[in-house]
This record gives sequence, C-alpha cells and structure tokens, in this order.
Amino acid sequence: MSESLTHFDESGRSRMVDVGGKSATRRVAVASASVEMDPATARLIGDRKLSKGDVFEVARIAGIMAVKQTPNLIPLCHSISVSSVDIRFEFENDSTLKIVSIVSAMDRTGVEMEALTSVSVAALTVYDMCKSVDREMVVRNICLDQKTGGKSGDFKRTPDARSSSTG
Repeated sequence: MSESLTHFDESGRSRMVDVGGKSATRRVAVASASVEMDPATARLIGDRKLSKGDVFEVARIAGIMAVKQTPNLIPLCHSISVSSVDIRFEFENDSTLKIVSIVSAMDRTGVEMEALTSVSVAALTVYDMCKSVDREMVVRNICLDQKTGGKSGDFKRTPDARSSSTG
C-alpha cells in the first residue's frame, strides 16, 4: 500500500480528488453484506409473509436509492453517472441472508462506494422491516468483493480474506 492519501493536499487539508484529467472508462463494483437472523425470520422473509410486505423488494429499492445518494452521504465522494444497479438476495443457510450489489458506470472514477452503500442500506432495510419479529439480527461482512476498471486495475477479494466472526 504505497499510495498516498489522495483526499488531503500537501498541507493536510481535505479535498475532493481532481478526476478531470482522467478518461471515462467502464467501472463495475460488486459488494456484499450478510444479515444473520433467527431461522423463523428467514422463513417469513423467504415465504414473503412478513406483515410489512416483501422484504426483498423493499430492500432492493432502498439499495438502489442509496446508490443515488452516495455522494450526499460519503464526504468527498464524486457524483457518478451510474448505468445500472443489480441487487440480489440469497439465503446461504437457514439463518443468513447474503445481499450482493453490482453497480456499473461509465465514468472517471470508480463505483466502489456506491456498491458498498447499496448493500449497507439494503441490509439495514432488512433489519428495519424485520425488527418487530427479531431484534437480534446482525449485519456483518460488508465488503467490496471485486471491481474492474480504472487506473488501479481490477480487484477480486480472496475467499479467505473474509471472516464471518467479525462485524
């Protein structure tokens, strides 16, 4: 990690990185998060029988909306012309919901923060919709799984780099 902290100038003052001289390229980022819950809660979600409605669809909309709000939430984050957002849900077992967000854009800077914000808000929405039946849910493992495009090149998380024992 020899790269300098680009969000600070030589005097240590915060700044937004100048991406004006960079060429627009296709950028894709994939992020994921897990929500651990009681198996009974998972069944309610999967059977779409929660009284508040379809958890998957409400969380999907929340995740998409979060992508659009990322520069308003994360200081110094550029506004990006996002091309697409795809949010997927899959139960890894009887009590763990995995959420994956795939964000793409043709721009001068990456979409990692948009993908990470998307899965974070989608996971929090799952919690919000289900808290009346399960307050012990835990959101874990919010991470960037891969990204393509840009000067720094491609990245793909190694499988053992992620531990389910940390939050």
